[in-house]
Amino acid sequence: MSLPLYPPPQHLAGAASPPGAAAGGYDADVIILALDRARETVEAIASARAQTGVSKHVWIADQGSDPENLALLKTAVEGAPDATLVRLDRNWGVAGGRNRATALGAGRVVFALDNDAEFDGADTLARAVRALDAEPDLAAIACRILVHATGAEDLSSWGYPASLLPRAAEGFDTTTFVGAGHAIRRTDFEAAGGYDDALFFCWEEYDFSLRVINTGRRIRYRGDIAVRHKVSGEHRFSWSGTRWFHFVRNRLYIEMKYGASWQSLLPRFLAYQVKGARNGVLQQGLRAGPAALRLAEAFRPPPEQEGLYRLNTTARDYLARNDAAHRGGLWDRARREVLAVLPSVQSKPAATR
Repeated sequence: MSLPLYPPPQHLAGAASPPGAAAGGYDADVIILALDRARETVEAIASARAQTGVSKHVWIADQGSDPENLALLKTAVEGAPDATLVRLDRNWGVAGGRNRATALGAGRVVFALDNDAEFDGADTLARAVRALDAEPDLAAIACRILVHATGAEDLSSWGYPASLLPRAAEGFDTTTFVGAGHAIRRTDFEAAGGYDDALFFCWEEYDFSLRVINTGRRIRYRGDIAVRHKVSGEHRFSWSGTRWFHFVRNRLYIEMKYGASWQSLLPRFLAYQVKGARNGVLQQGLRAGPAALRLAEAFRPPPEQEGLYRLNTTARDYLARNDAAHRGGLWDRARREVLAVLPSVQSKPAATR
């Protein structure tokens, strides 16, 4: 199985192709999506290009930056033999953008770095590649996400059961990864069909991870492999715009993709409405339900991928062992669900499953 063939994007600056690609590939592609926020993106590019001990190519896929910001990106990449700036035909969001950026490269590992993040050290990428090489059954490495300015834990990017937070500096098998910094084996990315473009952003990593796990592969959180994330108010979850809509729509859609009926999802949907109403975005949540149904009704996986959307016994055991077991008993989980619909106005939606 391979990724779809996407129309070639517009080449703007940097190398026309990765050195050594024609000779059979190289270790890693670093992919960075760009949409304005040029200063942070330039710093992310510099961090990626400074990685040592690994053969690599850095791909920057712009999805509609303003001309002045695009000019800064061009300057950062102009003449670079190890980096390429391209412009996609439109804003495909996180899911679609990563698919198209990944398809540009030939590295056996794909490391996605947020455009407001940097590698923690010059050898971070090399250590991620070595971690995948050391355990052939690993599909992905989930990096530790630190606050750029302080090195403290970025709690807004903790995507795992809260009970595992004391183990943030350690390692454990997990059922998802955080988008700010992660490494995926290219063969596993292709075998799982990449991300679902329809998600646009929010929950795309979890959806992809379910398919990877269903193929019998593992995902490993590594607290010793980190990126630093530039956390600020503008980057935290906002109740404005369409963020809550995507959060609710995508979560319900994913459940239906994997066989849940809309009737079984009513309690979750109603809980989301309570949460949205308390934060002034009730209309977003209400629109998300019908939108999720429309996506689910239109979803048609390629014939060779149909089996990925029915979790087998091995996958269910993996999910139970590496997620549900860390979330406490039924009473604890129910209590958290109740508390999750009573947040403060500034809080980020809990990644409840």
